[in-house]
Amino acid sequence: MKKGMVLEGGAMRGLYSAGVLDVLMDNGVDVDGYIGVSAGVTFGCNYKSRQIGRTLRYNLRFIHDPRYCSLRSLIRTGDIFGARFCYHDIPEKLDPFDYETFASNPVRLYTVATDAYTGGPVYKELKDGGRTDLEWMRASASMPVVSKAVQVDGYTLFDGGVSDSIPIDYLMSLGYERNLVVLTRPRGYRKDEGPLNPLMRIAMRKYPKLLKRMEARGREYNSTLDHLDSLEKEGVVLIIAPSRDLHVKRLEKDTEKLRAIYELGRSDTTAELEKIRAFFS
Repeated sequence: MKKGMVLEGGAMRGLYSAGVLDVLMDNGVDVDGYIGVSAGVTFGCNYKSRQIGRTLRYNLRFIHDPRYCSLRSLIRTGDIFGARFCYHDIPEKLDPFDYETFASNPVRLYTVATDAYTGGPVYKELKDGGRTDLEWMRASASMPVVSKAVQVDGYTLFDGGVSDSIPIDYLMSLGYERNLVVLTRPRGYRKDEGPLNPLMRIAMRKYPKLLKRMEARGREYNSTLDHLDSLEKEGVVLIIAPSRDLHVKRLEKDTEKLRAIYELGRSDTTAELEKIRAFFS
């Protein structure tokens, strides 16, 4: 039986997933492969590199650094999360990423980004954590309007959450039979299905098919949540979601709230640990 895991995005809400992953690593709960979307991969890559606590540590350390995430970064570079600082300075010098362990770990990691011209999902396996892998991670986390499109492997890409927010069907298509799905919103949450903001239409008018996908995002996301509920009833999916809403914004900078959502991920997973073990056994 191939064991898999899906990590939803949500920018700083991804610290919930970081708490989940740290408890899994603390307790030796392994999967054969997993897929992360947006923050699900930029934070979740530390599961493959086996770096417990790293995600929380560098976020608390740098969240108020304008090079990390700020309006200044957006104005100066076109990216609200500074590409150079987040994807090179931090992993290479300031809080080193364990590239060697990442590359040697047999657990397979995938991500998804959205093709700017077709609006469709593009999936990629990340194998060594090198420059190309980092660009795919950055692409998966590049939110339209507050990020530039990422050019990698011949694609022009944006946030994977636009086209496949919770890629359970893709992972199952690869043969993963039992899948832990980590959400960053409480159970029962549903996304607004209203029209796009007119300013967003103007800002992204260069990519009409991407805009069309963005318009459908709420409906598709809610349909995926219903699909997950059905898969959980069938016994092929186990969902871990925040047990309460901490009202953490996507670009939250309150360190107490960030630490709290991480700790909630830890406590929720600890409470479900035996259920997770049984599910995978």
